[in-house]
Amino acid sequence: MSYNWGPHYLVPSPALKSYSGIVRLRETFDEDLLRKELQELGFTGSILRVTNPWYYRKVNADTWIEIEESDNRGENFAVTWDTTNVENGQYQVMGLMHVFVPDGNKGIAIVRQNIVEVTVEN
Repeated sequence: MSYNWGPHYLVPSPALKSYSGIVRLRETFDEDLLRKELQELGFTGSILRVTNPWYYRKVNADTWIEIEESDNRGENFAVTWDTTNVENGQYQVMGLMHVFVPDGNKGIAIVRQNIVEVTVEN
């Protein structure tokens, strides 16, 4: 069974329809549901760390471009994306959350992505 623990994109403002200039991207996850999925997968140890690299690409493009990476859970893995150097248009933004847990003598990562479509209008 799969649990929808996240990541969940936090919209900067419900009224925001397009991005312009410097935008703060944030994401969160549900730790209780994550722990249920980890237990089902056979990983019962503590969560070692969580990182969230952010990427963007123009809609229908093949290549993702990294924005930045955050491991700051207290700030909801926030990064800033300066869209002033990005051509206006439709884009996809992806948060690729990595959760690291112990597995015997080593650590492993489980990874989930969240992709949202945004409009850049500088």
